[in-house]
Amino acid sequence: MSSDYDPTEFVDGDFQAQKTPYSVGSATAGQLQRAPTREEVDSKVAEAQQKLTELRRAQEELERQRAGLEETRRRQMEFQTGRQEMIQNLTRALGLLEEAEFSSRRDADQMAKAMIELREAMAKVESIHQESWTQDNFDVELTRALTTLENARMEWNSARLKFSLLSGQAAEPDANVSPASVPASLFGTQTFGELCRVGLALTWPVAVAVLLASAGLLLLLLRR
Repeated sequence: MSSDYDPTEFVDGDFQAQKTPYSVGSATAGQLQRAPTREEVDSKVAEAQQKLTELRRAQEELERQRAGLEETRRRQMEFQTGRQEMIQNLTRALGLLEEAEFSSRRDADQMAKAMIELREAMAKVESIHQESWTQDNFDVELTRALTTLENARMEWNSARLKFSLLSGQAAEPDANVSPASVPASLFGTQTFGELCRVGLALTWPVAVAVLLASAGLLLLLLRR
C-alpha cells in the first residue's frame, strides 16, 4: 500500500473551476446597505401619516365611547338616587295617609256612635209629656223626668268634650297655615270692646310720648 498523500484527492474540481478572483469582493460588497431613495422616504412618510390619522380616528372613537359610558353612568346614578328618594317619599306619604285615614275613620265611628246616643237621649226627652202627669204620679214622673234630663245632659257634655265644634270652637288649625294668617284669625274672634282695649295697650306708649313732647314745647313757649 502506498503511503504518499495526494492533495487533489479532496478538492472539488468543478467548484474550483467556477470560483473567480472577484467572488470574495462581490460577497463583501453585497453586505453593504444602500441609501433610501426619495420615493422610499416619501412612501414611509405617507405611511406614517396614514397611521397617525388612523390613530387619531381611533382616539376620537374611544373618546366618544367614553363620553357615552360616562353619560350612561350618570343616568344610572340619577335613576338609583331618584328611585331611592321616591321610595322614601312614597313610603312616608303612605304612612301619613294611613294614619290620617285611621284617625278619620276612628273619629267618624265615634261621631256616628255619639249621634246615635244623642238621638236616643233626644227621643227620651221628647217622650216626656208633662200634661199627662196627675196628682198621684207627679213626684214619680218628675223624678223620672229629671233623671232623663240628667242622662241627656251627660250625653251632651260627653259629646262636647269629644267634638269641639259642638262648643262653637273652630277646628284645629292646619299645620300648613302660615304664621302671618294666625294673628288675623285671632283678632277676628275678638269683640269690639276687646279690640279697643288691645289697641289702647299697643298705642298708649306712643300717646304718652306725644303728650310729654307737647308739654315740653308748651313750657318752652311760656318761658319765652
